[in-house]
Amino acid sequence: MKLYNMNLSNFATKSRIVVYEKGANIEMAPIPGTGMKSPEYLQINPLGKVPTLDADGLIIAESEVINEYLEEKFPNPPLMPKTPEGKAKVRAFTRFHDLYLDPPLRALFPQLNPKTRDEKVVTEKLGELQTRLDQLEAMLAPGGFAAGPDFTLADCALAPTIFFVTNMLPGFGAKPPLDGRPKLAAWWTKVQTRPSVGKAMGEMGEALKAMLGGGR
Repeated sequence: MKLYNMNLSNFATKSRIVVYEKGANIEMAPIPGTGMKSPEYLQINPLGKVPTLDADGLIIAESEVINEYLEEKFPNPPLMPKTPEGKAKVRAFTRFHDLYLDPPLRALFPQLNPKTRDEKVVTEKLGELQTRLDQLEAMLAPGGFAAGPDFTLADCALAPTIFFVTNMLPGFGAKPPLDGRPKLAAWWTKVQTRPSVGKAMGEMGEALKAMLGGGR
């Protein structure tokens, strides 16, 4: 198997965390061609997004579909609870991440340069992101991982995006995202001690440094 991957992508990173947790023998493959919209990559994934899993010829797109496939393919260690209620709780987090938490953050990426940013867009998306972070604070289980005492796919989904949130928001003059959110702050400290998360966050950090230093 191979996972077409970019280390700075939060969606690719959440799948890398699952691979690391499972200890699965999956190759981390670079995007072929000139990028995600290259003809070479579009032949693999017509959506032109990362990650893509080539499961011995079966092409699987969408990070959460990939993660649930990996959970079933490599059931140990488990990253989903056994009960329907537990599974629903984890999926509530992964769905919240993909549909509500990530979009306002993603809208801020083109606004990183203070010289070219649209302050109206920044104000609007920062406000939306703060609301989503407040909602996440309310959802988090106290004193444990996101959905409870066990590390799950919920944590895999959230960790890479909170990496971006904690690194990006100060650059927009926003309050530190962990301030006033004690459950989120405690979770962020705890989840980074997980070896799979620590490894993936290190990869994201190196990729971020490379991107920011690319013009120097």
